Amino acid sequence: MTDPTSPTPTGAAAPTPPGKERDPHRASRRANHPLVVAGSMVFTLLIVAIVLGGGALWIGKTRYYAPGPLAQEKAVIIPNDYGVMDIADLLLKQGVIDDKWVFVGAAAGTRASGKLKAGEYAFAAGSSIQQVLNTIVSGKVIEYVVTIPEGLTSDQIVERVLAVEELSGNVRQVPREGSLMPDTYKITRGTSREDLLRRMARTQDATLKEIWEKRDPDLPLKSPQELVILASIVEKETGVPEERAQVASVFINRLNKKMRLQSDPTIIYGLVRGKGRLERPLTRTDITTPTPFNTYTIPALPPGPIGNPGRASLEATARPAKSDNLYFVADGTGGHAFAPTLDQHNKNVARWRQIERERKVDPAALPAGTSGTTGATPVD
Repeated sequence: MTDPTSPTPTGAAAPTPPGKERDPHRASRRANHPLVVAGSMVFTLLIVAIVLGGGALWIGKTRYYAPGPLAQEKAVIIPNDYGVMDIADLLLKQGVIDDKWVFVGAAAGTRASGKLKAGEYAFAAGSSIQQVLNTIVSGKVIEYVVTIPEGLTSDQIVERVLAVEELSGNVRQVPREGSLMPDTYKITRGTSREDLLRRMARTQDATLKEIWEKRDPDLPLKSPQELVILASIVEKETGVPEERAQVASVFINRLNKKMRLQSDPTIIYGLVRGKGRLERPLTRTDITTPTPFNTYTIPALPPGPIGNPGRASLEATARPAKSDNLYFVADGTGGHAFAPTLDQHNKNVARWRQIERERKVDPAALPAGTSGTTGATPVD
């Protein structure tokens, strides 16, 4: 018989005191407590959300960098008042992207939503959403070029500007003759026509100021405007760049000697006033009939330019070649033969007439101005 007062043998479990027996249902009741259940559900949902969110993020990132649906380059115009949702809808409709929400999410995630710029953009074939977004954020819109040839009148320049479809608006007033700089200008779709004309005028002002400051100090020209007037005649007289300074020299020498300039293009301008071409040969009556611009009848420069000269003609007129030449006439090669005396000039004219005969060209049938100028029909 065991003594109840004896110690419990080593390794044996101590008996549970009376009234302290473990309730097997108690742990189960704690596990089913509402707070525990709710916490477990929240934790589970959190795990699921993380997994799903990570998956969605992975898919979105993959689609963000993936090549887009465009098979070839496409231009799309984004209006000024479009927000990110409007832009996404437009790009989706135009076939530039194939997932509107990835675009919207990427714009938000990269903080680009407020940086999207209006304009006309060219999207390359296969552009990813990343590339499309970067293009619109950069503001690198499509640029067009408008080329204005040297020597056109202001009316002719306005006519060309009105024909450029990418420009917008009308032209309220034709700019003053000689006030525009012929050049090649870059524009974007929607640029105002009057803005472009103002750019041409600013360019001309800056160019003229620069060239006038570097002019030959011995020029018989009293103002930048007189430089433009003479340069406009030089521009019309030759299409050979290397001859401009020589042609300018002839006119400068004539001004110094108080001789009439005798330039055919000034007769034509006096007849049509810059509204177009004469479309017929000059006649003896045209040459001898006075107009404010006819330098066969007026003693000096005409009252204004006969066109808009380019930079090269302005520079040639401001620093003409040094010569004694007073005459020039076509030489049959596209250029001119220059002469310091009327006798030598008449020989050059005779040579030109011989070339015309050999080519079986009737001089009277030649367009105005092609039979030579400044003495081809000498008055001096």
